[in-house]
Amino acid sequence: MKFVDEASIEVRAGKGGPGSVSFRREKFIPKGGPDGGDGGDGGSVWLEADSGLNTLADFRHARLFKARSGQPGAGRQRTGKSAEDISIRVPLGTIVTAAETGEVIGELTEPGQRMLVARGGEGGRGNINFKSSVNRTPRQSTPGTAGEERALHLELKVLADVGLLGFPNAGKSTLISVVSAARPKVADYPFTTLYPNLGVVSLEPGRSFVIADIPGLIEGAADGHGLGIQFLKHLQRTRLLLHLVDIAPIDGSQPVEQVRALERELARFDETLAKRERWLVLTKTDQVDDNDMAQRAEQVINQLEWQDPWFAISSVAKRGLDPLIGRIMEHLERVGRSGDSLDDEELDGDV
Repeated sequence: MKFVDEASIEVRAGKGGPGSVSFRREKFIPKGGPDGGDGGDGGSVWLEADSGLNTLADFRHARLFKARSGQPGAGRQRTGKSAEDISIRVPLGTIVTAAETGEVIGELTEPGQRMLVARGGEGGRGNINFKSSVNRTPRQSTPGTAGEERALHLELKVLADVGLLGFPNAGKSTLISVVSAARPKVADYPFTTLYPNLGVVSLEPGRSFVIADIPGLIEGAADGHGLGIQFLKHLQRTRLLLHLVDIAPIDGSQPVEQVRALERELARFDETLAKRERWLVLTKTDQVDDNDMAQRAEQVINQLEWQDPWFAISSVAKRGLDPLIGRIMEHLERVGRSGDSLDDEELDGDV
């Protein structure tokens, strides 16, 4: 399976058009002299960040992007037409690397931001440019220069305020579909989500945040097991992690062991990521009665000795969502857009 958060493409800028060798030949002007025009410039290739995209899925099939070459110059000092540049739209958060050297060329993080990745060739000079007092009939011109050609590797790291972390079927896709306008695929089998989905959660005008539904992880994800290490990378840019765990897994597994397993994967992949603010969210509480739910939640929190905020929700029944969303918004507003943590403030859990 080829994941859509990484892609390899080839870009080719257009060649410059050749200059013209031409002489003015008109009635009553027998020695009109040179009048060959310059060639047009070749088109360049740009990458442009588009906030409407959130995956690199479009590059699964379209991998070669070519700009047109400039037109040749002509007589009567006519300059050839320059070719238009082409722009390739990519999602915000795309990192561009030279495939051959591994050198990072740049990163696109702002809507509308553009990056030149292949410069078009310059048009050649016509023979009018070589006219001089000692060379009145120059017959030389220059060809246009070649456009740049590059092989690029694109890697997407999701730009989101909040990332959803959890085992497959923990309820991540259902949660993001309920609290935002995102419509990820939801089903009761593992790995329903194959690439990240972004949703905007809006409480009121001027108060919103972006949430990312990351594909489910399994034990060994840091070694590439399951959907692999690619999706752990997406969590590196989120400012807050919500660790979702099914309060009563149908396979009989223990929520506490699931939490600890993913904690180990985070630590193995990136110690900084493992230390990022992470809240526990117990999901699918509609599948057990209230008394049983309260007992299960207390047992999980006590066994984990969980100190950070925690919540118990049901996305299907839309229960417990308002306190969760409100608390997230308050937290993001307090820490600011810099992503600084609130080390000096303790937040209690909500049930």
